[in-house]
Amino acid sequence: MPLPRIKIQYLNGQLGTVEENSDGLLALVIGAVAVASTFALDTPYTITSMDDLAALGITAANNAILYQRVSEFYDEADEGTKLILYGVSPAVTMTELCDYTETAAGYIRNLIEKENGALKGIAIANVNTATAEESADGIDPDVLTALPKAQQLAEWAATELYAPLFVILEGRNYDASKTLKDLSQESYNRCAVLLGDTTSGSKGASVGILLGRIASIPVQRNIGRVKDGVLSPALMYIGTDKIDESSTLVASIYDKGYITPRKYAGRTGYYYTDDRMACEDTDDYAHLASRRVIDKAYRIVYDTMLDMLLDELEVNEDGTLQAAVVKSWQQTVVNAVNTQMTADGELSAGSDGDGCVCYIDEKQNVVSTSEIAVTLKVRPMGYARYIDVLLGFQVTTTA
Repeated sequence: MPLPRIKIQYLNGQLGTVEENSDGLLALVIGAVAVASTFALDTPYTITSMDDLAALGITAANNAILYQRVSEFYDEADEGTKLILYGVSPAVTMTELCDYTETAAGYIRNLIEKENGALKGIAIANVNTATAEESADGIDPDVLTALPKAQQLAEWAATELYAPLFVILEGRNYDASKTLKDLSQESYNRCAVLLGDTTSGSKGASVGILLGRIASIPVQRNIGRVKDGVLSPALMYIGTDKIDESSTLVASIYDKGYITPRKYAGRTGYYYTDDRMACEDTDDYAHLASRRVIDKAYRIVYDTMLDMLLDELEVNEDGTLQAAVVKSWQQTVVNAVNTQMTADGELSAGSDGDGCVCYIDEKQNVVSTSEIAVTLKVRPMGYARYIDVLLGFQVTTTA
């Protein structure tokens, strides 16, 4: 007989589509060099500012890329925003880091466990730096082999630790002369790949900027929302191509399921194209905002239902749940989600003010099975991705 437990499964196909911000607690896993006794590899550090980075002995001289990415983070996120910093050997591959079967220090599973499930997202950068392998897919082969591993890792965190998260991979070694791999036909709905950096010809991507934007916004917010303002850099590139002069390139990369910066005509500065995950756009979780919303709901439901585990339940003569018990459970779940999400504008409230619906079948025989099936559906926000305007002259003619 298995241990008493709560099991939560994600529904898909439901959208009808072919204070301290704990929701934004993110980790940066990055290739780095240890610094004396102040900064060790394979060890998590919590920082809240560039001053904290300096206290670790990290400078632009001894860890140029790490310093740059953290600086990018705090250019986007306010000072005081927590970031978990996890330095690893630059020689390790993304694929190795994401292997959830590896439990030793230096692997991401170890980081997730050390943070006790608090992480909501992880970005990986500046690893596999010595590779000379070329790819026919326009991007480092390690990124592509890491995607299924990262998906498995994130699913393991959700299933085993009740701590769902997403993974952002740095799109390393982008090669404009090759046909870029199409990620829009994949199934990695917990993973995203970022292209674009502040340096022309960079082998990496500005993951610090993306993490900073994510940490600064609520879970339902699209990272590309124009009202949130421009990204911090003055210049950005994809490979050696300036974003300002690459609208066709940006559009083609977006179509293949990547996140990149973009420009808007008549506006200064850069914005993100969208928040696409590395999966089909018909997947309910094909966008980071949807992923973050459903993952927050998951954590709330787990915490709420945990209080009910092994509780005594009033039943009818046939072993089914009494109606009052069912209604109490349903209302408890709905109240928890409404209080922690709907009230903050993270879900769309219906006419009754609820942002979710909870259903429990009263006919379940809990005496014979000891199981209770609960269905919870949350109501997401819509997003104005495409706006079509008919514009013409209004004139009055006289006979």
